[in-house]
Amino acid sequence: MYSDFPGKYQDWAATDPLDLFQAQVIKNESNPKAHICRHLNQEARGCRYLVLWLDCDREGENICFEVIESTGFNINDVYRARFSSVTEKDVLNALDNLVRPNRDEAMAVDARQEIDLKVGVAFTRFQTSFFQGKYGNLDARVISYGPCQTPTLGFCVQRYLQINTFKPEKFWSVHPYIIQSGYEILLEWQRSKLFDINVATMFQKLVAEDGILEVTDISEKQETKGRPVGLNTVNLLKVASSALGFGPQMAMQLAERLYTQGFISYPRTESTAYPPSFDFRGALSAQRNNPTWGNYVEGLLTSGYQKPRLGTDAGDHPPITPMRSASEDMLGNDAWKLYQYICQYFIGTVSPDCKYVRKKVEFSVGGESFHCTGQHVITKGFTAIMPWLAINDKSLPSFTKGQKIKVSKVELYEGSTTPPDFLTESELISLMEKNGIGTDASIPVHINNICERNYVQVQAGRKLVPTTLGITLVRGYQSIDPDLCLPDIRSFIEQQITLIAKGQVDHHRVVQHVIEQFKQKFCYFVKKIEAMDALFEAQFSTLVDSGRIMSKCGKCLRYMKYISAQPPRLYCSTCEEVYDLPQKGTIKLYKELTCPLDNFELLICSVAGPEGKSFPLCPYCYSNPPFEGIESLINTAKTSTSGKTGKGAGMPCNLCPHPTCPNSLVSQGVCACPECSGTLVLDPISAPKWRLCCNMCNCLVFLAQGAHRISTTKERCPECDSSIIEVDFNKKTTPLADGATLHRGCILCDVLLHSLVEMKHGRGFKRMSSRGRGRGRGGRKGGRGGKMMDPKMSFRDF
Repeated sequence: MYSDFPGKYQDWAATDPLDLFQAQVIKNESNPKAHICRHLNQEARGCRYLVLWLDCDREGENICFEVIESTGFNINDVYRARFSSVTEKDVLNALDNLVRPNRDEAMAVDARQEIDLKVGVAFTRFQTSFFQGKYGNLDARVISYGPCQTPTLGFCVQRYLQINTFKPEKFWSVHPYIIQSGYEILLEWQRSKLFDINVATMFQKLVAEDGILEVTDISEKQETKGRPVGLNTVNLLKVASSALGFGPQMAMQLAERLYTQGFISYPRTESTAYPPSFDFRGALSAQRNNPTWGNYVEGLLTSGYQKPRLGTDAGDHPPITPMRSASEDMLGNDAWKLYQYICQYFIGTVSPDCKYVRKKVEFSVGGESFHCTGQHVITKGFTAIMPWLAINDKSLPSFTKGQKIKVSKVELYEGSTTPPDFLTESELISLMEKNGIGTDASIPVHINNICERNYVQVQAGRKLVPTTLGITLVRGYQSIDPDLCLPDIRSFIEQQITLIAKGQVDHHRVVQHVIEQFKQKFCYFVKKIEAMDALFEAQFSTLVDSGRIMSKCGKCLRYMKYISAQPPRLYCSTCEEVYDLPQKGTIKLYKELTCPLDNFELLICSVAGPEGKSFPLCPYCYSNPPFEGIESLINTAKTSTSGKTGKGAGMPCNLCPHPTCPNSLVSQGVCACPECSGTLVLDPISAPKWRLCCNMCNCLVFLAQGAHRISTTKERCPECDSSIIEVDFNKKTTPLADGATLHRGCILCDVLLHSLVEMKHGRGFKRMSSRGRGRGRGGRKGGRGGKMMDPKMSFRDF
């Protein structure tokens, strides 16, 4: 389920974004075609109790109550299983210790979803409409805002600004060298570096003039590098990005797959401390036969393993732990890399500490102090299984206290301070955790969002470099209301949401307080938008200066410009109107034909690839659907293909119910789609690979390949009421007797045509069956302002 606004708020043009702050929030099924709620309700019939086995975090608790609502169970008959892995032991233990669902945790998720929806959508709609209506090269489908997303972007831009405004400063350092036992050694200066060349030169001369070093002290100290604490989600994501090359979202997808397959424990946890009852021997024993680290594990089990260091217990789940052994062949390359790290990390937590001896020799010359250091590992400990954390040996020759050594040379090293580098994903995750932006589950989503919105780009080393659009947005927020891109407000919200989860504050009061706060900020933002607009004007081209000539406007009969940058649109400079276009596909003029409703020239949209399709559209009708009741059909079509509704969904000709237009659904529709409630419509430019394309989903039906021409007729099949099509076969390949080329028939009922039909849906092909006949399409009426009849047609027995 996902939170959304009711249908009356879906139209961007008809809804004032300010109204969204007080709008009702509803929950819709994420995949309506799957009918999950109905299925759960049917399965629950006749059951006395409900036991919920869902992810044991707040989001999982929220889904618990969605299931309860769908099944209609009394809360007193509902139990909750708490588990951290799907091993037999954990499952049986959870079954023996069932608890009740936690409504407070579920309400905390509802609170976050409502706040993020209302604030995010209100700001996003206003920004998108304002800036895309003025500038043509933004290269972004929407100009989105998010209470978590925008502070995340703010961190990246802040680092960019630090780099951009950085002024390098020269420094100097004295570097004396000595030769001892045949080794040349560079000594480190106690002052490190100076920013005054004259003073640094003075010290260089003092050392060079003296020329003899005296060993003033020799010290040795045994030091310990402690084994790591347990592995939590944030640390896993940071290592996955910095060391394994996986983005946070991909890392979580791999971790979730390993969890559901039973290889690791629950991957979403904030805890780094193991509970006292954790079975370390059992977890280690599962790895003793692993060909990669089995021998090391066997040694731990034999000689005795260590208890992990004390970490932080967040009260959710134990640290991420391997639950059973696996090999690369079982998991695949990417999942294996992540699993291997998790295993080695866990084994490291129960291994001995790394111990080494650190030696430091101090020298004096010309009144200045210098030193050199070396180290020698005594016990490798956990670094034997985690070699990337190993201490490297560094030997020093023998020295004696009071020893005099000649300086072989003295250099004055010149360097410059350097700016910080762009933030890496790993560094950004640390900043988000530190400032309370997002949760272990949502951090990957927020980082992925700023990348998909074209606010930042991931470059070599997984560095996040902000784009011009991202930089301009953040600078705009800073000029109007810095709180909008700073982490402080979101951190406060997360604290309040945590209190809701603990049952310490009222859910409704928190939501109302936060929404009212952002509503006031939104009003001020709208009032001061000119400050941000000035920054956009300096960076981007206006619509008048963007795009290329495409088609004629039906109002002024002047040519409009096609702007191909996301989101694609047409702009009429005379009327100062913007017309949305489909977000995917190539747009071209369609035979200079015009729409009978508004006189706009038609366009053809072609989506490339073997699963692509083509359809004509009128720019005005696409942006302003002219028929009553068509909006629900448009949203259904949009949801079926992309899972989303809202801006970008429009009415192409294959949804238009105009009764006489030769390009409308009435004229070009053939029969009902077998996969959904849509209609199969003739693709007008698909020759010679003729095909029918569903106007709701991605279903394709290929017709007589190589035919010279295929067209629809006004005739109906007497058996199923589908449209009769006319096929003009190629003379050389015609299947008709006596070399005839012209044939009319129904693709369902005509034996010849049915034998030449093949259906494609997704990546699979299957021959259409001729068993049985379907009910054909019904009549349609329509006109501008008229009520549209149901356009569904039947098609069965594939």
